[in-house]
Amino acid sequence: MSRPPVPPFTLETATQKVRLAEDAWNSRDPARVALAYTPDSRWRNRSTFLQGRAEIEAFLAQKWQRELGYRLIKELWAFGEDRIAVRFAYEWHDSSGQWFRSYGNENWAFDAEGLMHTRIASINDLSIIEAERKYLWPAGRRPDDHPGLTELGL
Repeated sequence: MSRPPVPPFTLETATQKVRLAEDAWNSRDPARVALAYTPDSRWRNRSTFLQGRAEIEAFLAQKWQRELGYRLIKELWAFGEDRIAVRFAYEWHDSSGQWFRSYGNENWAFDAEGLMHTRIASINDLSIIEAERKYLWPAGRRPDDHPGLTELGL
């Protein structure tokens, strides 16, 4: 199974890969997101270590049950032949209505078919009030005309 764009990455294809990942994560569909990873993909997400699509899918299902109103923006930071570094921020609220903005960096490595075999994520959460929210689009894909992280000063 191929997941274009595939390595070796150019600025254009790395940027496209990042936006496709953002779109998938904003769907909040764990099965859809998990298909971007190799069957034996290895993750570090904060202090959680996962291996394989089944663990990734279960992790994401639990994440989006806890992180309500989830909206994400990813931005390309750097890239190499088969690797991409991303910075991101997402907003969400918990079951009590407390809003957060979570900031992080990810390191991605891909196989020849464009599937991610390694994802390393470092993430910090900042409590915010609802009036500080910047991600106000309807659930789903971020509109093309919505500012990215740099334009938002994040």
